[in-house]
Amino acid sequence: MKQETESPSVEVSSERIAQLEAENATLRQERDDLKRAETQLRTLVDNTHDVVFQLSPKGVIEYVSPKVRDFYGYDPEKLTGKLFESTTPLSELPKAIKALNRVLSGETIINLEIGQFNHTGSIVFVEINGAPIIKDDKVIAVQGVMRDITERKRAEEAVRNSAQKLIKGMEDTMQAMAMIVEMRDPYTAGHQRRVTQLACAIAEKMGFSSDQITGLRLAGLIHDIGKVRVPAEILTNPNVLTEAEMTIIKMHPSLGYDLLKTLDLPWPVADIINQHHERLNGSGYPSGLVGNVILREAKILAVADVVEAIASHRPYRPALGIDKALEEISKHKDILYDQEVVDSCIKIFREGFRFQ
Repeated sequence: MKQETESPSVEVSSERIAQLEAENATLRQERDDLKRAETQLRTLVDNTHDVVFQLSPKGVIEYVSPKVRDFYGYDPEKLTGKLFESTTPLSELPKAIKALNRVLSGETIINLEIGQFNHTGSIVFVEINGAPIIKDDKVIAVQGVMRDITERKRAEEAVRNSAQKLIKGMEDTMQAMAMIVEMRDPYTAGHQRRVTQLACAIAEKMGFSSDQITGLRLAGLIHDIGKVRVPAEILTNPNVLTEAEMTIIKMHPSLGYDLLKTLDLPWPVADIINQHHERLNGSGYPSGLVGNVILREAKILAVADVVEAIASHRPYRPALGIDKALEEISKHKDILYDQEVVDSCIKIFREGFRFQ
């Protein structure tokens, strides 16, 4: 007679059942916490002042937060799937592509200012911070935030325009003051303007900022303003000056400083003028300053002043020409004149600089 076999019964202890129930409860809690965190994060992203975005490595918009409606007037769904170039003006594309390539190479970009089209075709300005999303040593996406800075850019432009008008007004004033000097010393008419032209060209070659060059230009235009207090018969004397007359002439930097020192300017114009006859080895005037005590702008103005003076006509001698002027500063560079200034001056003449 065939004997039936019974299935083995599996008994699970109450302790094991309790453990499994506890593990399931923990998993459910973790899942609920994750969903809650995702909901909170999405709420934060959707309501933040900035636009949050994600691009594929090809530059396709994979996600953009609802705030984009305020920036561009676009629905996020209509931007998703498009290339980022679709909202980027042609003039801004090189900057945008360069930034994307930097992030794809693993960099983080900070405070990139760039123009973008809104839905009407007008350009708005945004500031972008972006970073790569890396998986298995490979960039799989670019994430970032974008902030509208259009109003800030407009305010900055208004400030720039106001500053430019102010600087133009100061330059016009300096030109008027320069004319006073030239009316008393017609033999050197145009000297201050030509010196200024050369000094600014040297400063640009040396890498000075536009703001520094502005200060140098203002100083150059009136660097001889102190001569208004020098007797006209000394200024126009065609003969060799006496020692006493030379002493009076050498006062003009200090006299110019006294005239301008109380002006509230964002550049050391009065100091530059006071130092434009100082020399590296201390043989200059009025204070016998040495080396790096002399302002860089004054060192430039000194070289430009000497070159223009030698190259131009004077009451006591004919013009000696540019070659003679460059020979003079080259012979005394690093003794009387700053080496970098001299080298830059010679370079710009070799590159075609000419007095206007």
